[in-house]
Amino acid sequence: MRKQKSLIVLGIVVLLTAVCTLWLYWGNTAIQITHYTIDDAALPDSFKDYRIVQVSDLHNTEFGEGQKHLLSKIRQEKPNIIVITGDLIDSRNTDVDTAMEFVHGAVNIAPVYYVTGNHEARTTAYADLRTQLLEAGATVLSDSVETIEQNGEPISLLGLNDPYFSDNEALRQTLGTMLKENDNYTILLSHRPELYDLYCESGVNLVFSGHAHGGQVRIPFVGGVIAPHQGFFPKYTEGCFTNGVTHMVVSRGLGNSLFPLRVNNPPELVVVTLE
Repeated sequence: MRKQKSLIVLGIVVLLTAVCTLWLYWGNTAIQITHYTIDDAALPDSFKDYRIVQVSDLHNTEFGEGQKHLLSKIRQEKPNIIVITGDLIDSRNTDVDTAMEFVHGAVNIAPVYYVTGNHEARTTAYADLRTQLLEAGATVLSDSVETIEQNGEPISLLGLNDPYFSDNEALRQTLGTMLKENDNYTILLSHRPELYDLYCESGVNLVFSGHAHGGQVRIPFVGGVIAPHQGFFPKYTEGCFTNGVTHMVVSRGLGNSLFPLRVNNPPELVVVTLE
């Protein structure tokens, strides 16, 4: 009888271990698509129903051979543009080729706009990555502005280098310079969500950020546990935030870095529709 009970307990342990392993595997490989609608009266009429796909914090993660699973999901969303908000590579295990597999596929779906993250700032491989991004046809927004037009109506797409390339005060000055005498609707790509107060001060209309990895481990009804530069139980780990005229969309990202697992926090592809 005792041996039979031991076998039952062992069977339960093995079953629970298998279930947990499968759950963790699914939660780190199955891409979740999150849709947001940004309703803003300041948006030009020509950009109503404009769709933006955000890719953030890929960290060299592979989703199928040649990134086919990730690219397929993006293609299905029929975006007008694709924005990459930093950490396309990982400074601890840099693989530019894997990052570029995604970019080469993405530019065949829609125009691609890219800004740096802290991992690009921490590796000597960034110069090579930047060259390959440009050669592939992506637009690298390096403290710079691009104008996008539809039916003669413009919006401004701004990109800030990660503060690791300079510092927060320089970033503030750069953002102010880019917005000076700019009357267009403004979309900012900037890796760091913890700088939301700065973005609000600037009066930019819409911000795309990442960096927080969704808090890495998410607790139901509580949220993310820890995020870089925000600490424990951070405020900006996912979702859409509004303060005054400024909306900020924070992606949970797709890959991992120092901590290799996501818990209750599947990889996320963000799709924003402007209204």
